[in-house]
Amino acid sequence: MARFIQYDRYQQYILPPSVDEWLPEDHLARYIVEVIDQLDLSQLTNRYSRSGSEAYHPALLLALLVYGYATGTFSSRKIERATHDSVAFRFIAANLHPDHDTLANFRKTFLVALEDLFVQVLVYAQTMKLVKLGKISLDGTKIKANASKHKALSHGYIEKLEVHLREEVDALLVKAAETDQQETNDERDLPAEIARREQRLQALADAKTKIAERAAQRDQQTQQEYTDKVARREAQREAGEKPRGKEPKAPETGPQAKDQINLTDEESRIMPSHEGFVQAYNGQAAVDVDSMLIVVARLTQQTNDKQQVEPMLNELDKLPSELGNPDTLLADNGYFSQNNVKACEDRNIKPLIALGRDTHHLPLDARLAADAPAPDSDDPVVIMAHTLKTKQGRVLYGKRKCTVEPVFGIIKQIMGFRQFSLRGLHATSGEWTLVAMAYNLKRMHILMAG
Repeated sequence: MARFIQYDRYQQYILPPSVDEWLPEDHLARYIVEVIDQLDLSQLTNRYSRSGSEAYHPALLLALLVYGYATGTFSSRKIERATHDSVAFRFIAANLHPDHDTLANFRKTFLVALEDLFVQVLVYAQTMKLVKLGKISLDGTKIKANASKHKALSHGYIEKLEVHLREEVDALLVKAAETDQQETNDERDLPAEIARREQRLQALADAKTKIAERAAQRDQQTQQEYTDKVARREAQREAGEKPRGKEPKAPETGPQAKDQINLTDEESRIMPSHEGFVQAYNGQAAVDVDSMLIVVARLTQQTNDKQQVEPMLNELDKLPSELGNPDTLLADNGYFSQNNVKACEDRNIKPLIALGRDTHHLPLDARLAADAPAPDSDDPVVIMAHTLKTKQGRVLYGKRKCTVEPVFGIIKQIMGFRQFSLRGLHATSGEWTLVAMAYNLKRMHILMAG
């Protein structure tokens, strides 16, 4: 007869059980609690009132959120449930059970403070000898907004809807007048029907106003680009050179028929991704090549990565001096422009930004050939192009793809974060910082174990 280990789900304990004994010593939950206990949470604690009922400590709520995001539990309701079902969550919550409203309000209230805590975690990593800025890899990824792209309306479609609704309002007004004259009973509430359509017309008018505001910002940028192109061509003519290409055309101004706004999250944008066009935000991350820790996390509404280099460099400038200074920036062709190369040079950062698509597998002769002599030029783009063709440059640039892209892969596939829970640029920016901090603590836990 087979022998089995006996079990009893209703075994009584002589002494009260401790959840601490049920969690392995090297568990991620323990590490997150340990690090958060080292942080200065005064920005959070000082915002609590000294009167009223007792509140859950911010360290406890923050640890629950960070561990939740690190393990793919983003919903406040699921985190509340996990404090009952999961040993790790019970350990972090110390056998308390904050309700989902408390967790959701904490997340919304302290989003701005997360930026400071994110930096504090980096400083803690530096004291543990886990990170020191040097070579930085930059990339972006599209994160779905908490809104459907089918809730987006274009400027042209709004104008068609306005015409249709005004016709319906006019028809209902005529019907109401006829009903009054004939003194007949109509089962429909005509005033309510008219009011409903007028509210929709007002909502559409507001949407058009916001589209027009966005268009004005775009027009300012495109007009400046057009002016710069014209000025460069005039300078070439004055120098006796013939400008190449066609003459630039003055940009069209004002809202275009295809300009869109989303009625659920108006600050999100339609963006291209591997899944086609999605309603999303553009999540930017600067990753330390050696440790694969995120050192800067930023969220933008702009699809084009080319405009993100200087903002990310500005964020790098804000980091504490003890973290060191970056000396190299690696980025793909989507970030290339002369201005971006110059911006890196102005900060004494060597840019290695791809100028275009290169073949992945060079012929053997090309790989073994000696480096070409350095160009006799002060142009930073020319110098960078030469560096990218050298053996050392190819090896260094090759580290870009195996550092920042795996980070996004871990965030989306391992942690499971593919869509924001919050709405609006301010709220989603805070959530993206929370995701980056959760990733960093997860990565630090692995580095410490190694």
